[in-house]
Amino acid sequence: MTTINNKNLPTFVSHVTETLQNNGYEAYLVGGSVRDMLLGKVPKDWDITTNAHPEQIQSSFSEYKTIYENTFGTVTIVNIPKEEVQVTTYRSEGNYADNRRPDTVTYETSLEKDLERRDFTINALAYNPANGEIVDNYKGQSDIKDKIIRCVLDANIRFQEDALRMMRAIRFSTTLNFAIASETLGALSANAPLLQNISNERIRDELIKIILSDNPAVGIDMLQKAGLLHFIAPEFEEGIGCEQKGAHIYDVYNHLLHALQHSADKNFSLEIRLTALFHDIGKPATRRYDRNKDKYTFFGHEVVGARMTKKILERLKFSRETIDLVVSLVRNHMFFSDTEQITLSAVRRIIQKVKPEHIWELMEVRECDRVGMKKAEAPYRLRKYHAMIDEALRDPISVGQLAIDGQYLMGTLHMKPGPRMGWLLHALLEEVLDTPQLNTVEQLHERVLDLNELEDKALKALGEKGKEKKEDVNDAQVGELRKKHKVK
Repeated sequence: MTTINNKNLPTFVSHVTETLQNNGYEAYLVGGSVRDMLLGKVPKDWDITTNAHPEQIQSSFSEYKTIYENTFGTVTIVNIPKEEVQVTTYRSEGNYADNRRPDTVTYETSLEKDLERRDFTINALAYNPANGEIVDNYKGQSDIKDKIIRCVLDANIRFQEDALRMMRAIRFSTTLNFAIASETLGALSANAPLLQNISNERIRDELIKIILSDNPAVGIDMLQKAGLLHFIAPEFEEGIGCEQKGAHIYDVYNHLLHALQHSADKNFSLEIRLTALFHDIGKPATRRYDRNKDKYTFFGHEVVGARMTKKILERLKFSRETIDLVVSLVRNHMFFSDTEQITLSAVRRIIQKVKPEHIWELMEVRECDRVGMKKAEAPYRLRKYHAMIDEALRDPISVGQLAIDGQYLMGTLHMKPGPRMGWLLHALLEEVLDTPQLNTVEQLHERVLDLNELEDKALKALGEKGKEKKEDVNDAQVGELRKKHKVK
């Protein structure tokens, strides 16, 4: 077991505990911060429990900004601009009639009563920085050592008090790579329907933490096996046993889990992880059996899946920005599947659909889809896609890149539209391609005056030469892109 080194405590956290103790109160670090320190991790949040009442806490830190949360007796002490510590009075809690929050909260005088109300043994630890004492009434240190998630006292009571604790058990199991104790696991299944009493916002926040963990596929599967997924997104369960045949060796449900896990292995964003999890959710609803080919088809599953994804994410109160991006990626994830018929113009169209800033995210989704089938991405094919995207995103060489244009020639130099204007602009382009620093309004203005003195035949020859130069440069740039991606 890793011991706690006070030297690793932030100065402000030590200051808060010392101030409370110097004022005659007890003060302990408690919960996740103690657990994380014992695991050798750096805590993200710092919670302190004390026998001081909220008004006594505030008076002890009158020189700081304090925020009082009346419901639970918590005072947040803010050290501007960044640091903050939550200090909560010892408390016990009454019945949880709604499976969400206690009907009553009673301030207590003993630390033991406060620890008794906590969810898991690994979170029911208190640490006194003044003397190094760790208060561990429920063998939390032993469970940390054995990597076990176990409820404090009766698991059924803990989950009936706050049904979100069931998701938290799975989240801690997933993020810490701990097993769930058998009695706690049994209580999960027995109390799963109580999750219906929890707000979608709270469910969403726990789900995000599971999806952003290193093992999200394990977490989602645990939610399903415990009966919780049915009350979060039952649509996923339609994929269980939904055979695909063809290139797929997994049913739809397990394919989605493998795709999700690959997104985590590559440390992709939340939006890509969500898309990996949702991308084939429309398959069960669109599955048809083709007797002639002895295989299933899923025509339009990306359209149906996009609608389902939108409905689920809106139900879970995700942000509009996240919903729009994930739905777009689900809707368009099939684009790169028809490998033999993709043209550069088609690539340009898909870039416009998903927007240039998201095209590479669509490629990440495709990678998750392929690896989720237990298929290694064909190196040449992937490089070819990347080369085509790079080429489509590249601005082609054109007279539009000149510092002056036809409007300038007509307005400032009073030139008439016609072939001469085209020849002149292409002649300017050739010179700029050779000497880019010439591409300023002032220098091109002077050069136009000289070129405009030429006869049609001579100006046309220069213009044609400029067109050839443009094509040569375009071809060279495309060649370099293909060389970069090692494709033809």
